[in-house]
Amino acid sequence: MKIKNIFVGYIEIPLITPFKTALRTVSSVKDLIVKIEGENGETGFGEAPPTAVITGDTKESIEAAIRGYIAPAIRGMDLDDLDAVMAKIEKSIAKNTSAKAAVDIALYDLYARSKGIPLYRLLGDTAQDMVRTELETDITISVNPVQEMVKDSIRAKADGFHILKVKVGKGGDEDVERIRRIREAVGTDMVIRVDANQGWTREEAVRTITAMEDALLDIELVEQPVSCHDFKGLKYVTQNVKTPILADESVFSLEDAERIIEEKAADLINIKLMKTGGIYTAMKICDLARANGITCMAGCMLESKVSVSAAAHLMGARSCITMADLDGPSLCSTDPYTGGPVFEGAKILLPETPGIGITDMPVSFETVF
Repeated sequence: MKIKNIFVGYIEIPLITPFKTALRTVSSVKDLIVKIEGENGETGFGEAPPTAVITGDTKESIEAAIRGYIAPAIRGMDLDDLDAVMAKIEKSIAKNTSAKAAVDIALYDLYARSKGIPLYRLLGDTAQDMVRTELETDITISVNPVQEMVKDSIRAKADGFHILKVKVGKGGDEDVERIRRIREAVGTDMVIRVDANQGWTREEAVRTITAMEDALLDIELVEQPVSCHDFKGLKYVTQNVKTPILADESVFSLEDAERIIEEKAADLINIKLMKTGGIYTAMKICDLARANGITCMAGCMLESKVSVSAAAHLMGARSCITMADLDGPSLCSTDPYTGGPVFEGAKILLPETPGIGITDMPVSFETVF
């Protein structure tokens, strides 16, 4: 099946509450949507959020990368030779991982639709992986004044979430107090994950995490405690605390994952499609992780249902991914899409419909070719 047409458009969805981390504050999802049409008339959808502080990708750069480089490179290619298509995308332009991911996701969606199967059945290694169609995600607690974070945590528990991902990174002692107050409020039956979003120095990270351990706050993991470029610092933290360390912004590529594993710089890896450039490389990281006994998380940026659904399909297909931080749709005030996985509080239910499962959306598309 040859790639016939590529279209781009935009969607904006207000968030229920502003999303705040050590790096940024966002009040709505404003993402680029890609639609790709095959010669058989089937279409596939992809999505890319402009997350400049993490990926370096802006609204303008994502669209320019697709229009000027990625789309021309794959125009008319046969999607049945998926390896060749993905190689063309990778070579078409350096970096620009979000733009690549949007096209990659749309192509996988289209390919699975053409086969008449849900995406998770296409992505699984049937020899070693068992498909899961019901997943559980955590919910993000944005970094705010402590009392507000406590209220948000209590509300999340009331809404049926069992895992909190608490944003920190604004200050060691203050961060310990945030987690202490939240733990007191939600009790011992809630899982708490801590995400510093690169907000600490290596010394501050060890001091802060150790303080949480000494206070018996029962933290499941700490995500990206130091700068994404500080691999030595990440390893230092991993070696000097008991709490498992999850590498996030430090892992964009298969090479990054190999380095993390070889140097034992972190215990766990967060796989995000916007960092890996899409599903194709993400699956290679899954293979590497499984071969080395590394547990992974399926994560997302501030994305809506299209790309988060793709990540959920990947998790449903790959056994090395045991944790989900796929709460993007849960943070949105509305769901403007027709079809796709069902997000019910902490539950994500994967459909049997072909591809990702999304069939329609309120987006005005412009033709790329």
